[in-house]
Amino acid sequence: MATGADVRDILELGGVESENTGTISKKDIINSDKKKSKKSSETLTFKRPEGMHREVYALLYSDKKDAPPLLPSDTTQGYRTVKAKLGSKKVRPWKWMPFTNPARKDGAMFYHWRRAAEEGKDYPFARFNKTVQVPVYSEQEYQLYLHDDAWTKAETDHLFDLSRRFDLRFVVIHDRYDHQQFKKRSVEDLKERYYHICAKLANVRSAPGTDLKIPVFDAGHERRRKEQLERLYNRTPEQVAEEEYLIQELRKIEARKKEREKRTQDLQKLITAADTTTEQRRAERKAPKKKLPQKKETEKPAVPETAGIKFPDFKSAGVTLRSQRMKLPSSVGQKKIKALEQMLMELGVDLSPMPTEEIVQMFNELRSDLVLLYELKQAFANCEYELQMLRHRHEALAKAGSLGPVGMEGARADGQAGLSVEEGKGDAKDQIIDVVGAPLTPNSRKRRESASSSSSIKKVKKP
Repeated sequence: MATGADVRDILELGGVESENTGTISKKDIINSDKKKSKKSSETLTFKRPEGMHREVYALLYSDKKDAPPLLPSDTTQGYRTVKAKLGSKKVRPWKWMPFTNPARKDGAMFYHWRRAAEEGKDYPFARFNKTVQVPVYSEQEYQLYLHDDAWTKAETDHLFDLSRRFDLRFVVIHDRYDHQQFKKRSVEDLKERYYHICAKLANVRSAPGTDLKIPVFDAGHERRRKEQLERLYNRTPEQVAEEEYLIQELRKIEARKKEREKRTQDLQKLITAADTTTEQRRAERKAPKKKLPQKKETEKPAVPETAGIKFPDFKSAGVTLRSQRMKLPSSVGQKKIKALEQMLMELGVDLSPMPTEEIVQMFNELRSDLVLLYELKQAFANCEYELQMLRHRHEALAKAGSLGPVGMEGARADGQAGLSVEEGKGDAKDQIIDVVGAPLTPNSRKRRESASSSSSIKKVKKP
């Protein structure tokens, strides 16, 4: 039978404790320690308000829930000790004393507060006064080495005096220069005269065999530089826009030129590959079968990597299937593989013939030649398409009147298109093609490649 205390305990109701009733339950015996810890934790914990930082909350409440002090107090219970203890030593005396700045030549007297122990010492900020060492020349040196018909002795002395006063700030020197008494000079003229004298004195006064760092000033270059900067600054907005447009066009022309050169190199590689494979076949037919050294030499011609398909060589030790030599390498794209399969089906060749030694070799050569033929036809279609574009552009420019009369020829009967110009205008044609040639867009490239692949497949007929 459950007692009333058990029911209150189950329902978590307050009321008469088990101690008052005098009955002891099982929970009182087992969970007596937990109840005490719960009560102690409930009385000590206090939830920090939302949005209040931990440091601010620690200032308000401590572990013992003490109220913050109303007045500042000194306690040794903190985690940080006081670094400075004031009043432990006597204060060093300060004194109002006069001082002079060695950098000034007028002997001005100033006053400031300073420690009494530093009385009589130099002004500490005088060490930051840096002056330029301007050379001094004598009358004899000037007459022997520094004489110039365009400059008088008084004008040179005036220039060096201003250089010492203003520390070679030539813009200020030019502003303070006495243009009424002397000839009107520019900043470049003053610089050229000063550095010429410095270089001459350094050469005269140096010992023979010593390496000197002689300052050199190019007055002509400085004048041209300032003139160019002035022209650049005085440009109109229309001129700035025109220059930006020309720069963009120049970048486009350079990009087209690089793309054209790359296509020319690829086409040349294909032509070289076709020639080398043809020579290789002729050499294999002419070479006798018994002469193995010649056969080895003919089996390794200098064929570029783009010549058809490069099948892997299985020279490793172990057993291999001959049919693995007929497997196309991963370098051949899916587009070429589909075109190759369609060409083989139109020729009536089985896609997976019996892999004998002779059949494997001839089948790989046939597929390599077909891929080379596909690449050559594709390159030919690209060149023909670009030639048509250039012809149409040329005709449009000729109609607009921007070009002179140029003789044009249409496409010939054999499918080869050409441009015929007069003999004296061959260079002009090259310039027109370089400038006007437009880069191919991805969509036009895809359409042209698909058209060339279909035309190449249709032209291959069964022999």
